[in-house]
Amino acid sequence: MSVDLIIQAEDVSTADLKALHAMSAAGGIARIDGVSHQAFRLAGANPGSRDAVQAHCVSARLDFAFVPAARKLSDVGLIAMDMDSTLITIECIDELADFAGKKTEVATITASAMRGEIDWPESLRKRVALLAGLRESALQHVYDERLRLSPGADVLVAAAKKAGIRLLLVSGGFTFFTERMKHRLALDFAYSNELEIIGGKLSGHVLGPLCDADAKAQHLRDTAAALGLGRERCVAIGDGANDLKMMAGADMSVAWHAKAVVQTQATVALNHVGLDGVLALFDQR
Repeated sequence: MSVDLIIQAEDVSTADLKALHAMSAAGGIARIDGVSHQAFRLAGANPGSRDAVQAHCVSARLDFAFVPAARKLSDVGLIAMDMDSTLITIECIDELADFAGKKTEVATITASAMRGEIDWPESLRKRVALLAGLRESALQHVYDERLRLSPGADVLVAAAKKAGIRLLLVSGGFTFFTERMKHRLALDFAYSNELEIIGGKLSGHVLGPLCDADAKAQHLRDTAAALGLGRERCVAIGDGANDLKMMAGADMSVAWHAKAVVQTQATVALNHVGLDGVLALFDQR
């Protein structure tokens, strides 16, 4: 199988491209269009050069990926993605905690859970418990005032829809936000956790089974099966340890600005470009 090397960053120098072309023994260099940053395809690269390429790209702050040369975006049938710190720039639970005066405490637990240091279901229950008594209106304030799409998210979604790809949002966050993102971006599917609200205030509990790592993976499998798609036609994007099982269920997994534990297990790691960098991983010629 022929393999190409994809190089991406906000600014890719000619010197870096020449160096990477030489060390990867690639047959040519072509600019990739359709993304908001600079991206290049080095055709016919030697995957055995990975260690040298990685060392150079880390030093030069470039994203790289060795990908099958002929794989096109139209080959993909389903893209599954996390929401908090992936599709959007914030962790919604941390911002809710800010309204409760407990952001530092909750954010510390969130970060530890995303690194895989503590049990995720336990961490969610602890964090939600700290929100007990918060007015329901804080949810709308977070959505209106703090929630923003991650760079390149709208470009990725638009290109995927144009290619006929179904979009699955699967989150350890909350239905208040995932349902609004589903409607706003016309996503096909969305799954997350439901906060219990009593008398206009958060009770400190979630309703029903948790959308944890196992549930995320199951939602990907079930959605793909319902669409008649094999693993080879699935892409999964995430940033935290609770995304790993879902990402393992896709042929291509993308760690986007992710924790170290996720980057080491993903097919591709993107640290310097927006979500539209996923598009550059597929042949558009």
